[in-house]
Amino acid sequence: MGERMPNYGLGFDTGGTYTDAVIIDMENGSVVCSSKSLTTRNDLSLGIQGSIEGFDKALFEHVKMVSLSSTLATNSIVEGKGCRVALIAVGREFDKSIPVDEYICIKGGHTLSGKEKEPLDEEAAKEFLLSVKDKVDGVAITSYLSVRNPDHENRLYEMTKDLLDVPIVCGHELSSSLGFNERTVTCVMNARLIPIINELIVSVKKVMSEHGINAPLMIVKGDGSIMGEGVALHRPIETILSGPAASLIGAKNLTGVQDAIVMDMGGTTTDIGILRNGTPRLEKEGAIIGGKRTRVLAAEIATSGIGGDSRIVVNGNDLRLTSLRVVPLCIAASKWPHVKEKLKEVADANPRFVPACLSEDKITQENEFFIKLKDIEVSFLTDDDKKFLDAIQDEPKNLTEVSEIIGVHPYSINIPKMEELGMIQRIGLTPTDLLHAEGSYVFFDAEGSMNGVVHQAKKMKISPEEFIVQAKDAVITKIATELLKKLFFEETKHMEPDVIAQDLMNKAISGKDGLDYGCSIKLNKPIIGIGAPVSAYFPKVAEIFGTELLLSEYSHVGNAVGAITGNIIESIDITIVPFKGEGGGEDPRCTLFASFGKMEFDKFSDAVAYAKEEGSKIVGQRAIEAGADKFEIKFENNDKKFGFGDDYGGSILIESKITVTAVGKPKEFKVRETSSYYTDLDKKWDV
Repeated sequence: MGERMPNYGLGFDTGGTYTDAVIIDMENGSVVCSSKSLTTRNDLSLGIQGSIEGFDKALFEHVKMVSLSSTLATNSIVEGKGCRVALIAVGREFDKSIPVDEYICIKGGHTLSGKEKEPLDEEAAKEFLLSVKDKVDGVAITSYLSVRNPDHENRLYEMTKDLLDVPIVCGHELSSSLGFNERTVTCVMNARLIPIINELIVSVKKVMSEHGINAPLMIVKGDGSIMGEGVALHRPIETILSGPAASLIGAKNLTGVQDAIVMDMGGTTTDIGILRNGTPRLEKEGAIIGGKRTRVLAAEIATSGIGGDSRIVVNGNDLRLTSLRVVPLCIAASKWPHVKEKLKEVADANPRFVPACLSEDKITQENEFFIKLKDIEVSFLTDDDKKFLDAIQDEPKNLTEVSEIIGVHPYSINIPKMEELGMIQRIGLTPTDLLHAEGSYVFFDAEGSMNGVVHQAKKMKISPEEFIVQAKDAVITKIATELLKKLFFEETKHMEPDVIAQDLMNKAISGKDGLDYGCSIKLNKPIIGIGAPVSAYFPKVAEIFGTELLLSEYSHVGNAVGAITGNIIESIDITIVPFKGEGGGEDPRCTLFASFGKMEFDKFSDAVAYAKEEGSKIVGQRAIEAGADKFEIKFENNDKKFGFGDDYGGSILIESKITVTAVGKPKEFKVRETSSYYTDLDKKWDV
């Protein structure tokens, strides 16, 4: 027998700060090589290209599948980005806070029984569509109770297809759950995201082409499963929260552990999720994105604004961590020589006085710099603001420098508003710099980080070593607090603790007793750490809660591992409702409601059999379209009954929901049979 030809998978994760890449041997699940690069938001292909720049080019000819996870869809929704969308709402007014460019509400819609509420006003729809031609890039169609009868949405789809050459999204295609506004939000967001996800896919395929990689491209969904690029372009909304979901799948595959708390510390946030029986716990009501409930099934993730790039602020003796993401000093010092020189000057000089009454966003720190990102036409800019923007056009400067150049007081410049709009980017001291300064994690310029630490330590009148300890403790306390809040929510469904709970949390995390009592909390699951800085912060968190910390050699690229090791999962929900007054019968007449239509049956058992047969065909076909080779069909029945007790005639069936699911692996993927994890925290890994 000849030598086995390698069978590799290439996984990418484009995060807010870094783009990670990993090549995995799909025969045994082992990591062949891994790397990371800074995400380039202006041109995603540059960051993707950078993440595989150091890989052996000979490996690429053996790549049989490429898979991608990303926070791009989530960030785009939160930031209000996307294409121009027209909305046709049928049978009901929609929440006007939903962001659409053009809209119309017309007559139509259905009842709970699937009967037509009133005839569809096709003339009004046609007139509207002709009026928005060349004004929008996509059309969203949502009809009242279309989950019980999609006829009106389907008719409008055909009309739109004939009149306009743009992507069309129908509400019933995305969700079978009741909730008109939630379905409308999902539909509109989906239409807005199509060009965003298309740009991401084009960027990845450009890099694949340049390296001669001829393989199918898969995208991670918010529930941790994966789908083909064609499906992702049709349903891009399903990619929201794909980054955090990929970290859960990566954590399971790197450690082999089925039940654990997964904490993923990135540059901008720390995401916390739970693995139960090897799968992420899902938010069944639908993910909340940008403050709005959607009907997208996604992993239940708690996201906290503490990451490697979180801003560290010192005001007098008060050290604070903020959720603002800034560029770490170590990165800036390696990119701009002027920043490195200025940091040395700042470290050697005595700190200036800062008024203690200032809010965090107004505090001026001499080791912080600003660089201009883009021009935006806004009315609030003063002449001083414009001079400031001109001064930081070519290289970063701190406010003291700028004030001397343009002759204005630093506090007269509207920094917070320009920062909020993305006109400028702040550079400052971060948790990543703490690790560079102490030498435990050096990826960029450690000298720049140390000079930033020296300056802040002088302000607090302590040594740089003491400052690093205090700042790292603040990071650990923040992470531990957010972890407890997540676990409290899992148990109680309440996120914010009251005064007493907060006191118990503080005592448990600090380990300090009060006047009469102390408190400790022990976790009954291990913690799996994902992210580059986990070995610096997570061991202490695990120690606080008396549990084991599991770290893989490849924790730093856990999301990319998750991207390439997920399952293809396609589901459909079918609802069967007995005729009025017949729910107590043995095999009642009933109505079946599904995305493929409404049907009536003389026997409930016949409806169930048809639902399983037709549902299996649909999810099987979807799984094949998503890239699955072989798949398994699973059924789940959830009956809703009203019970009187056996003495009073038993129970009445109100409705039965049948979920049909196809689960499979992409072509070329072999099931991993090995599992391992590491608990040796003294082992030094190059992360």
